[in-house]
Amino acid sequence: MDPWRYSTQGISVALRVTPRGGRDEIDGLETLANGRTVVKMRVRAIAEGGEANRAVVELLARALGVPKARVRVLSGTTSRLKQIAVDGDPAKLGDALRKLTVVKSTD
Repeated sequence: MDPWRYSTQGISVALRVTPRGGRDEIDGLETLANGRTVVKMRVRAIAEGGEANRAVVELLARALGVPKARVRVLSGTTSRLKQIAVDGDPAKLGDALRKLTVVKSTD
């Protein structure tokens, strides 16, 4: 099951963020112990003063090709688990997320 939900305004994405992760990158999907699927993301920013949240918004906006103003944190501002809203065409955003989270072959 996809870790995002569609709405008329866009999509809502469940993330697990690793601050101070060494680079800004989307690392695919992860299934948590409770069975919930999330998008794994790492950012270089530290988790103080909202820096990691700003980095998450910037990375997701850049990856999905939308302005930063269309990406906002819905919940989890002080947690590694976050719910992020992205405004735009839900079908296009879902397709873009699917491509970003595909497990890459190591062949």
